[in-house]
Amino acid sequence: MDILSIIGVILAFVAIIGGNYLEGGHASALLNGPAALIVIGGTLGAAFIQTPLTVFKRALVILRWIVFPPSNRLREGISQVINWSTIARKEGLLGLESLADLEADPFARKGLQLLVDGSEPEALRSILEVELVNREHADLMAAKVYESMGGYSPTIGIIGAVMGLIHVLGNLADPSRLGAGIAVAFVATIYGVALANLFLLPVAAKLKAVVMQGSKYREMMLEGLLSIAEGENPRSIEMKLEGFLD
Repeated sequence: MDILSIIGVILAFVAIIGGNYLEGGHASALLNGPAALIVIGGTLGAAFIQTPLTVFKRALVILRWIVFPPSNRLREGISQVINWSTIARKEGLLGLESLADLEADPFARKGLQLLVDGSEPEALRSILEVELVNREHADLMAAKVYESMGGYSPTIGIIGAVMGLIHVLGNLADPSRLGAGIAVAFVATIYGVALANLFLLPVAAKLKAVVMQGSKYREMMLEGLLSIAEGENPRSIEMKLEGFLD
């Protein structure tokens, strides 16, 4: 669990609500249904228009990475590669066949299967690089969904503000109806800016970082598998792969 993300979200909203309270405001003043509908509905609508369905589905799937990111398995992965290398030197590449069937990570499993099948190093690199690049591209596109929503949200908030002011100007003769229009105008702006800067843009940045960490693991795994295919010494492979550690 990424406790920092939870603390960040709580701290951000406590700061906003707490600051409003210290200035003499009330939390109820920040609650406005029409403003929320305009900002959230408008932002989602813009995102739906921009984003292919498969990308949006992937964006929903990886959202949990904010709190439950994939574990950083670099050290574990290096140990695995060294173990595979040792087995390959003792028993040959066919000795890895049973391990390939048991490997949980699809990327590593495909690499082991290619080794067992006797693929040349260049063929192995070519096949695994295609998968690595495509996986990274798909996940980055999903993360950019939140980034684009963070760009739309403040603008939709401004639209809500203008709509509220239009409502105000249309009811100047009726002072009892001015308050609701003014509230929508200012609260919609707050919703748009806050949604973008306290949630959507930070979420996009965190997801991109998680995606790049996963790509780093797969790059390390690719280098390790290539080294095994080229018959390098396990100790040399270990020293090479340690360069991927932070």
